[in-house]
Amino acid sequence: MIGKKIPSPVIGRSALVLRDEAISITTRRSLRATVHRPRNDIIIFLLSSFLLFSCSTGTPQPPTPQVVSVYATASTQPWLTELYDCAATQPSVIIRLSDSQSDADIRLQIGEPEILSSFAYQIDTEEILIVTHRQSPVQNMTLEQARALFEGLGDPSVQVWVYSSDADAQRVFDQFVMEGRSVMSSAKVAATPQQMSDTLNNEPNSVGILPKHWKAGDWRFVYTIPNVPVLALTMDEPQGAIKELIACLQK
Repeated sequence: MIGKKIPSPVIGRSALVLRDEAISITTRRSLRATVHRPRNDIIIFLLSSFLLFSCSTGTPQPPTPQVVSVYATASTQPWLTELYDCAATQPSVIIRLSDSQSDADIRLQIGEPEILSSFAYQIDTEEILIVTHRQSPVQNMTLEQARALFEGLGDPSVQVWVYSSDADAQRVFDQFVMEGRSVMSSAKVAATPQQMSDTLNNEPNSVGILPKHWKAGDWRFVYTIPNVPVLALTMDEPQGAIKELIACLQK
């Protein structure tokens, strides 16, 4: 048995098979590595895009506008311009005019209410005037003369104009001039200060009541109720935008 050779072809074929298998394994690994690289790149790209999208969606959104409802009497219409100017300094505030006092966040009126059941803040002062046409025979009057005229005890050729009894300007006039007395039954009723102003400018024998902020035209005043407060009323203690608006009106 010594010196007997083991046939070399068997050894050679086995080595060749093992070598081929090694080459195949290396090739498969290379192919797998080649296929996987693009997938990793895609994942990284998607992850980066997600992070960028997340950052962009994190940008603060503008605040939701706050609607403040406002009721203004006919006499306080001139103060609405100031109110809109105040709202313009707060970009997130929108003013909505209300037809109802009870539903309004802010109520504007001239003079103090008979019964104060809410919060009241003075934002200005007004004068309530007794006004006549330039050609009217009525001249400057005392309190007693003004009261007598509106009671119907004055010149019968003069046409007296008033407002409805619930109008704020009329309530002030009744409190400080009439002092509980009734206005003459033949007095005509103006719906608004604008109608009153137009009438007093066009009818020579007319006399009426007008807030000074409505002064326009060539009429003249013969009696003055000074320093009447202009109020902003709220049902609750004002907060946020409502508080800022009232503070702005008070400046």
